[in-house]
Amino acid sequence: MRHLVSVGDLTREQVLALFVLAADLKQRWKEGRRGAPLTGRSLALIFEKPSLRTRVTFEVGAVQLGARAVYLSGQEIGLGTRESVPDVARNLSRWVDAIVARVFAHATVETLARHASIPVINALSDFEHPCQAIADWFTLWQRGLDPAKTRMAWIGDGNNVFHSVVLVGALLGASTVIACPPGYEPDPSVLDQARRLGGRIEVTEDARRAATGADVLYTDVWTSMGQEAEKTKRQEAFSRYQVNDTILGFAKPSAVVMHCLPAHRGEEITDQVLDGPRSIVLDQSENRLHAQKAVILDLLGGSADDA
Repeated sequence: MRHLVSVGDLTREQVLALFVLAADLKQRWKEGRRGAPLTGRSLALIFEKPSLRTRVTFEVGAVQLGARAVYLSGQEIGLGTRESVPDVARNLSRWVDAIVARVFAHATVETLARHASIPVINALSDFEHPCQAIADWFTLWQRGLDPAKTRMAWIGDGNNVFHSVVLVGALLGASTVIACPPGYEPDPSVLDQARRLGGRIEVTEDARRAATGADVLYTDVWTSMGQEAEKTKRQEAFSRYQVNDTILGFAKPSAVVMHCLPAHRGEEITDQVLDGPRSIVLDQSENRLHAQKAVILDLLGGSADDA
């Protein structure tokens, strides 16, 4: 990889290699083998959107690898207003070793990558969230699920997280069905791409049909940051798409529940399911740290043997 802007930047072999590297880094850290392969290196964290998991896992991940992270809020930089995106990319390329960007518009992270001479990592845009998807499928892989034999049911909005999750799943040969109300389907180009990659994709309006026989139930908030004006409309549209005990009952007895967090409890998911024994949301959250460390190390050419 030169950048991680989209799951489209990855091959199946690269995804699996990241899983192996993340597992190695995770095990080394838990065993107290705490080297610093990126000593002297630095990352710029550009955040137009606030975050708990993304900020902490990238900052702590950098520290665990021996690097430093410089946090830059959208107000400090003013991407595209105070200073052009190409100018920001070119300046940061002279000072740091990589750029991590959590932005509104996907075009922003694409422009950063086009003009930077250092690696750029998409830490979320309005179109994709590749780091989340890598961590999610790594979580399932670590639990022993064979992606090629896995049926994932996504219940809810066909949003940026879904785009990346379905694309990684397609690279790994998974079957994905999304249940969503009319008008909230995923981008057709993403579904076409996922099918070209070998994914088995189905779109339905029936949440129970999607959940039936699923190995994984995944949901996300109905109203994301930047969509607050649509909250009432979205709550009405998605009212039949809550992940609760009833929906969970249609999945396999061994099925697990995923959510990228933060959750709007009582909306897209109930407390009973989110906090229940089949929820693996905290495993996903923990694995963001190790999966992103693998991405950083891969892009900056470090070695796990020094970690």
